[in-house]
Amino acid sequence: MSIPSEPIEAPERVRALARGAEVTPVWVNGIGGLTFRTADGRFIKYGPCNAETSFSAEAERLAWTVGFTPVPRVLEVGADATHEWLVTTAARGESAVAPRWVAEPATAVRAVGAGLRALHEALPAQACPFEWSVPSRLANAAGRGIRIPGALREPPPVDRLVVCHGDACCPNTLIGDDGRWSAHVDLGALGVGDRWADIAVAAMSTEWNYGPGWEELLIEAYGVEPDGERLEYYRELWNAT
Repeated sequence: MSIPSEPIEAPERVRALARGAEVTPVWVNGIGGLTFRTADGRFIKYGPCNAETSFSAEAERLAWTVGFTPVPRVLEVGADATHEWLVTTAARGESAVAPRWVAEPATAVRAVGAGLRALHEALPAQACPFEWSVPSRLANAAGRGIRIPGALREPPPVDRLVVCHGDACCPNTLIGDDGRWSAHVDLGALGVGDRWADIAVAAMSTEWNYGPGWEELLIEAYGVEPDGERLEYYRELWNAT
């Protein structure tokens, strides 16, 4: 996922969902998914249907999560034979990889780590209807034809079950003007799992977004000691699936 480097024309469906409001492309992902911001304060996600997650699944998760922690509110969701779309309100703050925060990596990394801990503390795992456990992730990968190395079929013992974000990469934390986390976005895989499944991905993504040397600060900001075994396992699982 990245900020578009070239102009992108809004697809016809996006223009229809915008209902006359001007749209600006803000994100593009590796499978051709696009996110647009409208001039009247909405976000429109549009992309090809895929088997890993769906916008309908994200809409369900947002509807459940919004009662516990700051996330966008769903306005519309739909799909046709090839593409899907999701329209939400705008949450407060800017992505942790907006140019402002890339220029202040220490502030951004602390906000991502603290925000992830706050998300885990706010969402009640015992009441969550969604799953992001290792078996569920392996089953999803198998359904997409991905062959998983045998070693990944034996995860470390669970440290603590939480409601995981499911894609805790730095761009999915929003940061307010005060330099603190303000909301989370892109919750299509949210579900119950070991907290290290999120911590490992968030820590790994610091290098992608800010360069090397920030992983320990993120884990410190989350509030735990590094766990080498779980960090390695969940990074490998992420990359494999």
